[in-house]
Amino acid sequence: MGAEYDAADDSGAEFVGQDGVGVTDQLQRLWTPHRLAYIKGENKASDDEPGGCPFCRLVDLDDDEALILARGRAVYAVLNLYPYNPGHLMVVPYRHVADYTELTEAETAETATFTQHAMAVIRSVSGAHGFNIGMNQGVVAGAGIAAHLHQHVVPRWGGDSNFMPVVGHTKVLPQLLGETRALLADAW
Repeated sequence: MGAEYDAADDSGAEFVGQDGVGVTDQLQRLWTPHRLAYIKGENKASDDEPGGCPFCRLVDLDDDEALILARGRAVYAVLNLYPYNPGHLMVVPYRHVADYTELTEAETAETATFTQHAMAVIRSVSGAHGFNIGMNQGVVAGAGIAAHLHQHVVPRWGGDSNFMPVVGHTKVLPQLLGETRALLADAW
């Protein structure tokens, strides 16, 4: 079948040429343009200095704009701008520290309390079946923003790892971040 091949499938869609350019097919497209900023490294280039760190900058913004769910004395909870699942949030100390061992006792305790509360809130509004909770310490461990410690709280549901993320490398999120923020913040 060369470039001149013309055919139609059962739907009547015509296929012209082997490269498929301009060809109508039966595939649905899920566009996730917000992920491109993450892929390109937005907000990561200067995260090693407090003034360049996105987590340090967030605290001066309005909670709605920053997607902050709740503020404590030592930490705050914020939605992940590039979530793995709906409700994916992070617990972040206000203080710009990179390593878990650098937290004070008060910061450690409030991180734990906020994490527990986040789990309860997410369960109450979405019925999450489980959670992935953790910190990536250092770039080599997968930390996207290594200079400012943050703990991920990722809700999980049975079957949430279907063919889309496994084969298509695409995550389908059923709700806009602002709507998710309002739902969780109200329940907090």
